[in-house]
Amino acid sequence: MAIKAMIIDDSAVVRKHLSDLLTAGGIDVVATAQDPVFAWPKLDSAAPDVIVLDVEMPRMDGITFLRKLMAERPTPVVMCSTLTEAGCETTMQALAAGAVSFVTKPRLGLREFLGERSNGLVDAVKAAAKANLKALPRSAPAPAGGKPAPRPFIAPPTAQGAMAETTDRVVVIGVSTGGVQSTEVVLRALPRNTPGIMIVQHMPEKFTASYASRLNSLCEIDVMEAKDGDRLIPGRALIAPGGKHMRMRRSGAQYLAEVVDGPLINHHRPSVDVLFRSVAAQAGRNAIGVIMTGMGDDGARGLKEMHEAGAVTAAQDEASCVVFGMPKEAIRLGGVDHVLPLNNIAEWILHTASQRTPAKKG
Repeated sequence: MAIKAMIIDDSAVVRKHLSDLLTAGGIDVVATAQDPVFAWPKLDSAAPDVIVLDVEMPRMDGITFLRKLMAERPTPVVMCSTLTEAGCETTMQALAAGAVSFVTKPRLGLREFLGERSNGLVDAVKAAAKANLKALPRSAPAPAGGKPAPRPFIAPPTAQGAMAETTDRVVVIGVSTGGVQSTEVVLRALPRNTPGIMIVQHMPEKFTASYASRLNSLCEIDVMEAKDGDRLIPGRALIAPGGKHMRMRRSGAQYLAEVVDGPLINHHRPSVDVLFRSVAAQAGRNAIGVIMTGMGDDGARGLKEMHEAGAVTAAQDEASCVVFGMPKEAIRLGGVDHVLPLNNIAEWILHTASQRTPAKKG
């Protein structure tokens, strides 16, 4: 049975082009609307499997509609918005409010973009139709008073490989669809003494800065968009910038972030595999690897390399994943030591980091 989609966008031209694009991709467009006020009465009769939603519209903005939708009639939503600095923050709010994924809509060359089968919208809608919304965590607003009070492309290994053992462990996380809220759940539960963390979240350029800023306002640890040469230290999480790859590099007993250009890997830049494979080479068994909700298989091979290098690894379980793609592939390849529900991942990281790093048997 074909996926049923509803399109909500204030531009008649955009609605027409998106309808044609989805229909050509085998998706049944059952309704369109020029704003959420017009859309709401159509929901029961149209019963869409996925809603393609603009962000800024008259009468009711997309975020307000999204929050109402998730509270009263949860339906997978793909944001389709123009990528601007202001729009970037708006789209981040939408993802935090429950959107499954997004496709960026350029301000220039819009007509050409809307006519391209390769723009990712068809794939995003098909993936969203499989999303497990029951697993989508509720996102909390940033605290008014600032941060909470403290609580009681793939390169070959460099000349410096992994040390046999270091005082500090390092944590790496790979995540995609559904990861905005899921990563927040994990990071908010971590205290200041958590080992340094590197995160690859599939996001385009300009989104990751606002994403990191928002997480920084919510978490006890410091969260920032990574810059080349940033040091990985306890209480700090570095998020790979959109449009760049992030690798780990060891300098003596210190671990640094390398932010580099490079080709798309597994259709992504940043790619989880790029980070995980560098960590396997540079940190070995001093690392802790986690792969979370996401479509596709990016990170699965890299996590297996970490596992084979002696790192302790975990995957988010199917029940708590919005999309059980990346974790499923990592488990299938045999690179996962533990399969955990989302709400247990932070505690597991802390427990694992407190253990010494014995060599794995066999």
